[in-house]
Amino acid sequence: MENPVKTFRVLELFSGIGGMRMALERAGKTFEIVSAIDVNPVANAVYSHNFGTDTVRNGNILSLSAEKISKLNVDTIMMSPPCQPFTRNGKFEDIHDRRADPFVHICDLLDQMPKIEFILMENVKGFEKSEACAMYKERLIQAGFHYQEYILSPHQFRVPNTRHRYYCIAKRKSRSFKHASHDIITDLENYSTENVLTVGELMEQEIPQSFLLKSTTLLKHLPLMDVCTPDSTNSMCFTKAYTHYAEGTGSVFCPHSRDDFDKIYARAMAAENEVAKEALLRELHVRYFTPKEVARLMSFPEYFWFPESTTNKQRYRVLGNSVNVFVVSVLLEELE
Repeated sequence: MENPVKTFRVLELFSGIGGMRMALERAGKTFEIVSAIDVNPVANAVYSHNFGTDTVRNGNILSLSAEKISKLNVDTIMMSPPCQPFTRNGKFEDIHDRRADPFVHICDLLDQMPKIEFILMENVKGFEKSEACAMYKERLIQAGFHYQEYILSPHQFRVPNTRHRYYCIAKRKSRSFKHASHDIITDLENYSTENVLTVGELMEQEIPQSFLLKSTTLLKHLPLMDVCTPDSTNSMCFTKAYTHYAEGTGSVFCPHSRDDFDKIYARAMAAENEVAKEALLRELHVRYFTPKEVARLMSFPEYFWFPESTTNKQRYRVLGNSVNVFVVSVLLEELE
């Protein structure tokens, strides 16, 4: 007689717009999100729009206690804590940044939650060097877990986007790892880079003119921007500041071939005056990626979308704070 399929009872912390939940779906796991908690009302509205209002709630993780979590009868925790304390923009204040307090609080509860069997945590690359990471791993061991660390990017899995992130999977010590190493794993050899998707395969058609780069951005910032064309097999990491800051927040898209882009761009750079230069740069039709295209590059399912009330600025912000669904789904092979 076959054993029944296990249903994982999941507590989704810092749940955002549901990236972890979508990864569980993509991995084909049988699960129930018992509770999804985030303090961002915009993210919670997006979560509710896609998955209903039954599980998501606007809540402060600092209000959770081990007793409250135990009453939920969950065996799995998935979380993507705020990354700002571990970035240059956040001044690398680490555990001394108040935004790290909810994560520190969860660390303090680990040894009081014996029903938890599996934890998947995601954060920005660089977290692995932080005081918070060292504390988390120490608390995991004290609570009876062992762990495996990863730094992976979707581009390693044939997705045309670079987004290096730190992942830590923790299991009770009685459970083994499929991909086990004493070092941080930076490549999963079972996943080849053949048949890489191109950016052009993920683009929408008939894009509104409002996504085109403005003249000032074309003239001042285009030389410093990463420009993708339909045959590109990679794009930059999209951050929550995409379209707000021109440089370093994500790629832009040109519908022409790379050869045509290079030729027109070279002519523009050699133009005799700003008027001629601008006219040539406009021929390139360089534009921002739409929120739908960013979601596709982050491997979100096609059904995913936003409430009409969510502005594009808000859409980019919550996408920039989310996870790549495909990469997390691969790591969820460890959930068994």
